[in-house]
Amino acid sequence: MSDDETTGGSADADGPAPTLADDAQRNFPVPAFEDLPEDLRDRICEEAERAGFTPNVFAALAYKPSHFRAFVAYHDALVEDTDLDRAEVEMIVVTVSGLNHCLYCNVAHGALCRIYAKEPELADQLVSNYRTADVSEKRRVMLEVAAKITESPASVTDADRDRLLEAGYSEEEAWDIASVAAFFNLSNRMATFADWRPNEEFYALGR
Repeated sequence: MSDDETTGGSADADGPAPTLADDAQRNFPVPAFEDLPEDLRDRICEEAERAGFTPNVFAALAYKPSHFRAFVAYHDALVEDTDLDRAEVEMIVVTVSGLNHCLYCNVAHGALCRIYAKEPELADQLVSNYRTADVSEKRRVMLEVAAKITESPASVTDADRDRLLEAGYSEEEAWDIASVAAFFNLSNRMATFADWRPNEEFYALGR
């Protein structure tokens, strides 16, 4: 890892505070860690300690603290308050991000998909063509609905919800599938517009 990249660590006497990479996003500035509100610094330290580096999404979102808080809170709700398993959540993210050609999410969530699914090939299959990925028929329906929400939202009908229910997902899980797909369409578009750059570490994780 080069000197100008994000480094992990917590902001206490035992180690240096995290450094936010200047190139975490290319179209907007990245603030200095020490200039951030305390709650953002605490969350970034928590993520850096967990991952061993600071994911660049946190450096990018720190440009606007109110949006950082809302984005991270909704993300946490999506992954924590659901009966979908985390592998399914990440499969949706990678499928949506592949369709949107989002570099940051393809790489970062591709790593998470490999880790949670414990299948090193799956993320690459989903990014390339989710229709031919090695997934169960139940999960294929999940991905097809997420893809439809992404590619042709105006064509979504009650029948798409019903497909999820018939495949074996609960009503609340159907809601969560749509919510994850919708949120990461937002994230993909912002990542592309601001040109968020994935950390080098993500490329190798879960391989």
